[in-house]
Amino acid sequence: MSSHTSRSQATAGPQSPVVHFILISLAMIFAVLVAESIGNITVPLGITNVVLFPIVWALLIGAVISIIHRNMPGQRASSVQAQFTASALIQVAIAFFVVKLGFIIGESLPKIAAAGWALAFQELGHFVGTMVFALPLALLLGIKREAVGATFSIGREFSVAIISERYGMNSAEGRGVLAEYVIGTVLGALFIAFLAGTMAGLGIFHPWSLAMGAGVGSGSMMSAAVAAITAQHPEDAKEIAAFAAAANLLTTTVGTYFTLFLSLPLANWLYYRLEPILAPKRSLYGNTQGTTTEMNEALSSVAKAEDTPIWLMILTLVVSGGVALIGNWIATGTSPAIALPAMLIMGAIAVGGYLVHHVLAFLKIPLVCWVSLLAVFATAPFSPLAVYVSPLAAKMALLPLVTPVLAFAGLSLAKDLPILKQLGWRIIVVSLVANAGTFIFGTIIAEFFH
Repeated sequence: MSSHTSRSQATAGPQSPVVHFILISLAMIFAVLVAESIGNITVPLGITNVVLFPIVWALLIGAVISIIHRNMPGQRASSVQAQFTASALIQVAIAFFVVKLGFIIGESLPKIAAAGWALAFQELGHFVGTMVFALPLALLLGIKREAVGATFSIGREFSVAIISERYGMNSAEGRGVLAEYVIGTVLGALFIAFLAGTMAGLGIFHPWSLAMGAGVGSGSMMSAAVAAITAQHPEDAKEIAAFAAAANLLTTTVGTYFTLFLSLPLANWLYYRLEPILAPKRSLYGNTQGTTTEMNEALSSVAKAEDTPIWLMILTLVVSGGVALIGNWIATGTSPAIALPAMLIMGAIAVGGYLVHHVLAFLKIPLVCWVSLLAVFATAPFSPLAVYVSPLAAKMALLPLVTPVLAFAGLSLAKDLPILKQLGWRIIVVSLVANAGTFIFGTIIAEFFH
C-alpha cells in the first residue's frame, strides 16, 4: 500500500522545467508534422468557402493532447505545469513569425506608405469596433459593469494592466477583462480564422483591407486571420502579410494610448447611457470570485513570458525553428538545407531584439516591437543588408512559422477549460462578438479609405 502511494505521489509531483520543455517539445513536433501532412482542406459554406489550414489542425491536435494528459490518472499537477510552460513558449516561438513579417514590411515599405490614410484610420475601427455590438449585447444578456472590461478592447496584456490600475482585478471590470483575455486566448485564433475566411470568400472586401483588419493586436489571432485570407487570395499573399503586420505593429505600439484615452472612456460613456434602457435590474454574471483567482493565476504565468531565461529561449528557438524548416519542406518543397540560412538570420534577429529589449527596458517598449524594427531594417530599401537578407528570407514561407506557435497554444489550452465553464455562455458570446467587431470595423474603415 505504501509503495503504491509513494509511486502515485512521485507521478503527481512537480517535474523540472527541462522535463516539461522536452515533453512539450515532443508533443509540439508531433502536432506540427501531422498538421502539415494534412494540409489545407476547403469546406464550402453556401455562398462562400472556409479553408482549414495546418495551423488549425496544430491547435486542435495540441488541445487534444493537453486534455488527454490532464485527465490521465496522477497527471493533473504535472499537466498544469506543462501547460503553463507551453503558454510561455508561445511568446518565444512566435518570434520567427514576427521577424518574417518584419522582413515583409521592410520590402513593402513603399506600398505601405502609399496606403496612407487607410492604414492610419483603420486603427479607429479596431479600438471602437469591439464595443459597438458587444457592449449593448452584454447589457441585454444581463451583464453589468463586467461589460466595460470585456468590450473596451480585445483584452490583451496591456488592456488587463489598464483595468488593473484603474479599477483593480477584483472589480467587476477586472472580471470582465480577464474573461475577455481567457476567451481570446482559448478561442480567439480559431474564431478569427473562421470569420476572416468567410469574409474573404464573399468577395466584398479588397484583400488588403481584410489584411489591415486582421491587425487586431494579437499575434496568434493575426496569424490565423492572415492564413485564412491568404488561402482565399493566394495571389496577394505577400501584400496581405505586409499590411496585416503593419496594422498589427501599429495596434501594438499605440494600443495602450488608444485604449486608455479613447476606448475605455467611450465604453464608460456608452454604458451609462445604454444600461438604464437595455439592462435588467440585476446582474446575471453571478459570483465569480473563484474564477477571478484562477484567471489571475493563469495570467501571471503568461505575464512572465518576457522573463523567460535566455537558455530556454534559445532552446525553444532551436526546436521550433527546426520544426518550421520541416513544415516548410512539406508545404513548399524547399529543403531544410536551403532554408536554413534564412532561419539562422531570423533566430539571430529574435535574440538581438530580446537583448535590446532588456538593455532598454526603461523605455517600456514591447519586445515584439524591437524584434519587428530590427527585421524591418534588415530588408528595407534603404538598408545595406537588404541585398543579402531578402533573397535568403524568400526561401522560408510565412505560414509554416506559425504552426509551432498554434501547437504550443493548443498544448496550453486544457488549464483554461474549467474557467470557460465557470464564465458561462453569455460572456463567451460577448467576447467573440467583441473580437468580430474589431476585425469587421477595421476592415470596413480600411476599405473606405483604400
